[in-house]
Amino acid sequence: MPTHLLPLSEEKRRHQRVTINLLGRFMLSAGEEYPCQAVDMSPGGVALVASVAPRKGEHAIVYLDEIGRIEGTVVRVFNGGFAVQIRATERKRDKLANQLTWLANRALLGIPEGRRHDRVQPRKANSHIKLPDGRTYPCQVIDMSISGAAIKIDVRPALGTEVVLGRKRARVMRHFPEGIAVQFADIQTDRTLAERLNGPDGKRVAISA
Repeated sequence: MPTHLLPLSEEKRRHQRVTINLLGRFMLSAGEEYPCQAVDMSPGGVALVASVAPRKGEHAIVYLDEIGRIEGTVVRVFNGGFAVQIRATERKRDKLANQLTWLANRALLGIPEGRRHDRVQPRKANSHIKLPDGRTYPCQVIDMSISGAAIKIDVRPALGTEVVLGRKRARVMRHFPEGIAVQFADIQTDRTLAERLNGPDGKRVAISA
């Protein structure tokens, strides 16, 4: 094994934070669910970007891609997100440490990230994004899935910004050289996406995001 990889057995991993980029959802005491993105995490805590700010001290249940279910207490609220202190058994913390070590090593090795849903390229790529202040910018949809899309655009709204892509409400989750990635506020069903791509009668039609 290359010496630069993070060790799996060292005790320091229990408190070492790993920079990650995982999409997910969280649920607060009232029972409503909201989309989020984990930006860094340790076995004891996680920082989340979200459009909804919970109260400090509130209980939160979080579901993250490639991590699963975690829960804990909101210990910090910052501009565009919040931090959760994870409540877990020793066994669960060990599992989280192993998962985070794998994610960190995967980034070092350049192993591609998995995606939750298959992505497709729309035939009609031209669309537009509307920001909260009403400004509208033309963009191109690089690819999209039932949960989000990659957008080629000149502007870079801040992470967590709520936007409207075409007619879909979404939130900015990631920046990359050509543009941004957004997560839709409401996940579509496979059938809905298929109908938007192919039409209800199975005939393929052009779509606009």
